[in-house]
Amino acid sequence: MTDKRDYYEVLGVSKDAPKAEIKKAYRKLALKYHPDRNKSPDAEEKFKEISEAYAVLSDDEKRNQYDQFGHAGINGKYNWEDIYRNTDFASIFRDLGFGGFGSIFDMFFGGGGRRRNGPRKGPDMGYDVEITLEDATFGLEKEIEVQGFDVCETCHGSTMKPGTSSEKCPKCNGSGEIHLTRNLGGIYFRQVQPCGECNGRGFPSKNLCQTCKGSGATRSLHKLKLKVPAGIDDGNSLRLSGEGKPGYKGGPKGDLYVVVHVKRHKLFERRGNNILHEAQITFPQAALGTKIDVPTLYGDTKLKIPKGTQSGTIFRLKGKGLPHLNGWGKGHQFVNVVVQTPTKLTKPQKKLLNDLAKELEKN
Repeated sequence: MTDKRDYYEVLGVSKDAPKAEIKKAYRKLALKYHPDRNKSPDAEEKFKEISEAYAVLSDDEKRNQYDQFGHAGINGKYNWEDIYRNTDFASIFRDLGFGGFGSIFDMFFGGGGRRRNGPRKGPDMGYDVEITLEDATFGLEKEIEVQGFDVCETCHGSTMKPGTSSEKCPKCNGSGEIHLTRNLGGIYFRQVQPCGECNGRGFPSKNLCQTCKGSGATRSLHKLKLKVPAGIDDGNSLRLSGEGKPGYKGGPKGDLYVVVHVKRHKLFERRGNNILHEAQITFPQAALGTKIDVPTLYGDTKLKIPKGTQSGTIFRLKGKGLPHLNGWGKGHQFVNVVVQTPTKLTKPQKKLLNDLAKELEKN
C-alpha cells in the first residue's frame, strides 16, 4: 500500500477532467505553493506533490496507466526522473513569472543546466510567400529574397571586440549566469538568472563588438531557391535548413520557415484536395440534357448533363482535384449545376413558356 494521495484529489479535479482543466488547476496551485513565493514549512512538499500529480495526469499514457492500476502502475513502469524530464513545466513557469528555472528536473534532482554562454544554435526566422491555386496544384520553383543575417566579419560571431576574448565578467566569472541553489530536506531548488553585469554574455559590456553591436551577426539580403511541392495547402510551411540567424559562439545557424499562402480563385473553391465549381445551365439544357464545357485546373473538359437534371445536382470529375501532398493520387472536382431562371423575357419567349406550361398541366 502507498500513503500517497490520489493525484486527482491533489489537483482538486474530477477523474474525467479534460487536459485544459488539469493544466489550469496545476497553474493555480503552483503559483500558490511555489517556494519562491510561499515561505511556509510545508510549501516545498506540497509543490513537489502537485508537480508529480501534473506530470502524470497531463500525459495520456501515464494517466491511463494510473487510472487502471493507481500509484503501483506508475511507480512500477516509469522512472520518475524520466517523467519530470519529459513533462513540459517550462511554459507554465514562464507564464507564472518563474522564468529563471531551467527545468523542473533540476529543481527536484539537482544538476546543472546548459551553460548560457556556450555555443548555441541561432534563432529560426519566418517568411511569407503567396502563390496561386495553380501553383499549389502543379508545384513550382521560385527565387525569393530574404532579409537575412551573416556572421559578423569583425568578431566572427563571438560578439566581442577582437583581442578581448580572454577577459571574463568579474561577477559571473564568464558563465553569463548567476546560480542560486537551496537544499531543502534533500530536495535541491535551483534558480538560474542571467548575470545583470554582462547581460548574460559572460564578458564586460565594454568589450562588445561595435560592428554588430554585440549580436554576432550583420544584416544582408539573401536570394534563395524555394521549391513548393504540388498539393501544398494554405498555411503549410517549408523549412530551409540553415537559412536562419547565425548561431552564438560558433553554433549552427537556425532555420528559415516559409509559410505558404494560397490566393483565392475566382472559379474554384478548395476543400482539402478536392475542388468545388459552380456551373450554370439553362432550363432547356436541364430538361433535354446536353454537354457543357467545364473549366478545371487542368484545362476545359466536357461534362454530360442528363435530361431532367435538377438544380443543385452535383457531378464528380474524377482526378481533377489537387495531388495529395507527399503521396499518391489526386482529389476530385465536384461540379454543382445551377439551373438559371430568366428574369427578362420577350413576348415570343413568354408565349412559348405559357404553351409549355399548358402542355405540362395536361400531363
